Amino acid sequence: MNKTVQVPDGWKPAKLKDAAQVNPRSNSVDDDSLVTFLPMTAVSESGIIQGAEIRKAIDVKKGFTSFETGDVLVAKITPCFENNKGCLCRELKNDRGYGSTEFHVLRPKKNIMGEYLHILTRTHHFRGTGELNMTGTAGQKRVPTIFLKNYDFHLPPLPEQKAIADLLSTWDDAIEKTERLIRAKEANLRAHIQILISLRCNSWLHIKTINMFDTITEKNFPEEELLSVTQDHGVIPRDMLEGRVMSPEGTTASYKLIKQGDFAISLRSFQGGIEYSNYQGIISPAYTVVRPKIELNSDFYRLFFKSKLFIEKYLTLAVIGIRDGKQISIPDFLSIKIPVPPLKEQEEIAEALTTLHHEIDLLKQLAAKYKTQKRGLMQKMLTGAWRIKPEIVNQYMEKAK
Repeated sequence: MNKTVQVPDGWKPAKLKDAAQVNPRSNSVDDDSLVTFLPMTAVSESGIIQGAEIRKAIDVKKGFTSFETGDVLVAKITPCFENNKGCLCRELKNDRGYGSTEFHVLRPKKNIMGEYLHILTRTHHFRGTGELNMTGTAGQKRVPTIFLKNYDFHLPPLPEQKAIADLLSTWDDAIEKTERLIRAKEANLRAHIQILISLRCNSWLHIKTINMFDTITEKNFPEEELLSVTQDHGVIPRDMLEGRVMSPEGTTASYKLIKQGDFAISLRSFQGGIEYSNYQGIISPAYTVVRPKIELNSDFYRLFFKSKLFIEKYLTLAVIGIRDGKQISIPDFLSIKIPVPPLKEQEEIAEALTTLHHEIDLLKQLAAKYKTQKRGLMQKMLTGAWRIKPEIVNQYMEKAK
């Protein structure tokens, strides 16, 4: 943290290692004990656990990261870190969990609340400086442990931490309720996809993707807008992304141009399908850009490439490696045969599904509005620019006695 930044009255300058154990060891657990299992896909970009699994400890004790109830997880690898993957571990089965090796684990010490630590890891400053300190090659960059340990911040007293966390939880509740409604709408959309696509799929012509798409590698466009590829929102301007809007360090000469109508494939974070771009700009070289070279309906394939049918029946054929080493082989992807309905049928299906998708988009816009409001509030509250009224903090002090 910049040495010239004034420490708010009553707060203390600290490094993250002063407030949390970084990647600590967990005590042993019996083989037959049931534990929570969190693959990267079970942690949303909003910091919510979705789709946690219950497994026997013996099945996950080796080859995965261990953590406990109260720990904070932070994704270490690109693009998951930039996309705000991370969570506070609440109510794990038997208070124990295992998950992706691409998680860092932060265990709060007595001077910080888990809720506050989680909020800290989602701030503009933490994510932005973490991205600038990543090590490794394109597509395999990770936030190193040393960055976490030496991250500088200002630590408020516990009662004020609690007051800040409770205030921000109001926005969290609104976001979670909206996202719950989004998930219900998405379930309805999937049911319609099952009727309109899955049940007809085998009757359609299948064509190799290499005959449908070109892989595009156009670089050296520094004047173009910087975009982010997300599983929840597709390809969007980086300033729409929750958490931070910092530009990458140095040149963006290696970043790839993507145009409206193109698709972006993440070689590693592919479990959510392939993302459609409604924008023109540049994206990280960690992605492969594909562009249609035959006439097709973009809305149809935008929905198809995110469908469970495509991911489980087709995309899985291009996956190589095991566990956290799984990734997409682009040559294998280009050899996959996928369904190509008649263009008129594509348009009819897309029209029916787009109406449902529009309802979801409106809810996502509302959720994004809440997130923007929360982001601005976080920036003010966690830097001490805005303070909780003393009489409110005093109430938390009384409760702590």
